[in-house]
Amino acid sequence: MSTQRLGIIMHGVTGRMGMNQHLIRSILAIREQGGVVLSNGDRVVVDPILVGRNADKIERLAKQHGVERWTTDVDAALANPDDRLFFDAASTQLRAELLKKAMDAGKDVYSEKPTAETLDVALDLARYAKAKGVKNGVVHDKLSLPGLMKLKALRENGFFGDILSVRGEFGYWVFEGGWQDAQRPSWNYRKKDGGGIILDMLCHWRYVLDHTFGPVRSVSCLGKTHIPKRYDENGQPYTADADDAAYATFELEGGAVVQLNSSWCTRVHRDDLVTFHVDGTLGSAVAGLHGCKTQSRVNTPKPVWNPDVPQTMNFYDDWAEVPNNRIYDNGFKVQWEDFIRHLFEDTPWSYDLLSGAKGVQLAELGQKSWAERRWIDIPELEV
Repeated sequence: MSTQRLGIIMHGVTGRMGMNQHLIRSILAIREQGGVVLSNGDRVVVDPILVGRNADKIERLAKQHGVERWTTDVDAALANPDDRLFFDAASTQLRAELLKKAMDAGKDVYSEKPTAETLDVALDLARYAKAKGVKNGVVHDKLSLPGLMKLKALRENGFFGDILSVRGEFGYWVFEGGWQDAQRPSWNYRKKDGGGIILDMLCHWRYVLDHTFGPVRSVSCLGKTHIPKRYDENGQPYTADADDAAYATFELEGGAVVQLNSSWCTRVHRDDLVTFHVDGTLGSAVAGLHGCKTQSRVNTPKPVWNPDVPQTMNFYDDWAEVPNNRIYDNGFKVQWEDFIRHLFEDTPWSYDLLSGAKGVQLAELGQKSWAERRWIDIPELEV
């Protein structure tokens, strides 16, 4: 058994997602546990270098977490042959150019989503990686959420029978700024900066639906900009012209219907910030980020509609919690570990730039559906 080093160029980790989920809860957690163990017993230890535009921020972040290497010079970082992997969690608008530059430097690449703002760019990026022969990955973190993993296990074990429908609710109230600070950065609400909930969330829903319930075959989507005026990080008002809510319906292979609402303009009255209700011929399930409850056909109550008297049945009593029969780790960290094994052992890996392009495709067709007010079928993609 031996130890192998993986040098990782981490770009864009001063932002909320890059810092918390990728740097602290994934790479630094992997470093703390002593690395990633391969199938032969070898251990891969991670050695990150933090890269960003703001030297003060990068240096403070590195010192705070005991990361020895940091720089503001992306080109110099890419020129170091000892660092094999380039990771990007910065601007969507600059992502394709940066990933190509990294591939030109001989690096394997791992990226946040969306990989681009348009399908043409995302698909070109996937083809570029194939031509270069580099290993590549795109974050599909929600597949490793305990709630969704339980739903997938239920489906694979035949619990649902034929799946009829899926109803999903995602979102929460993002404050407008001004009197109460917003929980999300202001660029999310400006079209020119790549904002919009359709581009953000339909990229997620593509891989969630494809891998948990079945391939998405068509989409109908209505977007809205419910709150047209917000306040930025400096307290200055700006026009929020990107969509802040999306009301989408999908049809899956086999005919199941999915209704998914995504909104940054909703106050939560449900068990979690995202919930999925799945109905099948043999049973139903409701899952959030972590928990999952089921109701089988034999345990289904028989209510009778009578609006003239108060409802006496407590419908929540007829659901059973799916137990935590395994340990669930952070979803981002799990995918980092899987991708590292893919790098060193060539283990199977489905979440590549082509899969990322499929997410962009669904977002783009969702926007087209909104503009044209119609259903749109989803063509197959190839590289």
